[in-house]
Amino acid sequence: MSSNVNSVSNVIKVALAVCAVCSVIISSAAVVLKPMQEANMLLDRNKNILAAAGIFDATQHTNADVERLFAEFTPRLVDLDAGRFLTEDEAARLELDAATYDQQRVRNDPEFSDALSGADDVASIRRRVKYSTIYTLDSGPDQYDLVVIPVSGYGLWGIMYGYLALESDGNTIRGLGFYEHGETPGLGGEISNPRWLAQWPGKRIFDDNDEVAFRVVKGGGSGEHQVDGLAGATLTSRGVENMIEFWLGDLGFGPFLDNEL
Repeated sequence: MSSNVNSVSNVIKVALAVCAVCSVIISSAAVVLKPMQEANMLLDRNKNILAAAGIFDATQHTNADVERLFAEFTPRLVDLDAGRFLTEDEAARLELDAATYDQQRVRNDPEFSDALSGADDVASIRRRVKYSTIYTLDSGPDQYDLVVIPVSGYGLWGIMYGYLALESDGNTIRGLGFYEHGETPGLGGEISNPRWLAQWPGKRIFDDNDEVAFRVVKGGGSGEHQVDGLAGATLTSRGVENMIEFWLGDLGFGPFLDNEL
């Protein structure tokens, strides 16, 4: 007697076979597409660094221009605890390469990051990496026209990741760009809007006492240390302000900027 093709066991076998085939297809696609995805992520990162530096404009440049423009920058590793560049010997001992080091991947590794206490964790990131890659536009030996530093901080829904470009004085902002965030489109998501980011160039981080004086002000930030907050996105605006306060402060790049610029 022939078996019932509609039996429960046959249905389960067919379902398992379909699942197995689909798993193989999806896994194969993931493996094949991974290099392309990584390349696109690298392109997007470099594009945001260039945009923060005021060098890349999507209306004037194409993706093909990114590699040429980015080649003008030099990646360098910074020891945040010591407030200085890592030497080549130090980087070699740590097995770190400025061109490939990804601080997001090591942010939970106790060897490369430290836990932050509530009082110190102004940006609500929980852990701070010990080493960070910055990007410099050099004008000569130990002379920098521009420095681009990575910044991150908690907004409304999660951590916002971006790059802040500073002029050679280590105080004047050239620009800001975000490459990853989960803020609400049309509200906090406006941190990526070129019209909002256009306020940042020329603003200053530190006051005359070398304290972080930068603020995101609700209702119109017009001072040299102020930008206007985002309408309807108070927590995101506060998160951006806290992010700047932390990463330009004593636990961030503040000591490095004092020592190296």
